[in-house]
Amino acid sequence: MFDPFADGFAEDPYPHYAELREKAPAYHHPLGFWLLSRYEDVALFQRAAHSVDDRYLTHVPEWKRDSGVPLKENRPMRGLSMVDQDPPDHTRLRRLVSQAFTRRAVEGLQPRLETLVDEALERIACTGRVDLVPELAFPIPFTMISELLGVPAVAHARLRELTGTLVRFLEPLSSPALLAEIRAADSELTEITRDLIGHKRRHPGEDLITGLIEARHEDDALTEEELVAQVMFLYIAGHETTVNFLANGILALARNPGQAELLRQRPELAGVAVEELIRYETSVHLMRRITREPLVLHGIEIPAGSHVVGCLAAANRDPDFWGADADQLRLERPDAHQNLSFGAGVHHCLGAVLARLEARTVFPRFVRRFPDVVVDEVRWNGRINVRGPEALLVSVR
Repeated sequence: MFDPFADGFAEDPYPHYAELREKAPAYHHPLGFWLLSRYEDVALFQRAAHSVDDRYLTHVPEWKRDSGVPLKENRPMRGLSMVDQDPPDHTRLRRLVSQAFTRRAVEGLQPRLETLVDEALERIACTGRVDLVPELAFPIPFTMISELLGVPAVAHARLRELTGTLVRFLEPLSSPALLAEIRAADSELTEITRDLIGHKRRHPGEDLITGLIEARHEDDALTEEELVAQVMFLYIAGHETTVNFLANGILALARNPGQAELLRQRPELAGVAVEELIRYETSVHLMRRITREPLVLHGIEIPAGSHVVGCLAAANRDPDFWGADADQLRLERPDAHQNLSFGAGVHHCLGAVLARLEARTVFPRFVRRFPDVVVDEVRWNGRINVRGPEALLVSVR
């Protein structure tokens, strides 16, 4: 019922998700995990007080049994980032990080963001036929999070390689060889981050890393290990998923020229359009939790201590919630903001403000600058979870 290696899955997983919703909405996979695919179930599961901490995992999926190392120690950043913490630890970490990563700081990036986007669109216009991933979708979020954190440009090339490897930890069913690559990248990126933090301690600036170093709540501050983990997490999360969001969104607009024309004629729809685009083609397809207590859905009991995956992409196209046109892109969809792509509850995506800002800037400018876009080639990245084009070759006029 869930075979991401089946023919056609990488190019279009949505028919597979539809079959799951219809036939097995609470599906126990032979490899030992559970998969939820209907909107109401996934939304409820996002908000429930289940865990992200592997120490509560008593029913271990097969692909996690690869070593004698404790499961939490297997996770990047040693499981110390806030994405791998439950309350009250998560609450404490998020409170400290939020002191530096504020809405005001993000929205203050708007002028710089507009400049970067306009420059990229000008380069694309001069070329006429380009791969939009390296020319637009990647450099915009990568540059923005790098500058926000205060990462020197000299370190960018290697950091791009390391984060690209490390994010693959989010993929289920990873091979032992890939896990070894991920651990090596994690170790190297950890040392680079330590050096960068040490530099910022000696030379503080107006940047997010300095803000995290200085963040205090009463007598509390981030420990050195926590600081390293949060910087790494913000750096990775700050661009890897948004690259796919931008590429997926532009591809969707190119394949739906009537909707692109609507956004071109009505740029005030940008906010709603961003929500509909992330609903229609979310960049993160799966979210994991570990049940703290038994969960009963559709007459099936999922035991406590189970690894449960909520399929955000399936839920975001559930016709029982969205209506018969759930598989269609409709930029005026009034309830598009109820998409599940940015999470919910205590683990709602901290970087959603930045991702939305980047998308609201890129999409209207792109369709206004290029009213005629022809998709020449799409090569998907082959990932099950963080999914998007590896290459998006287009001709523009």
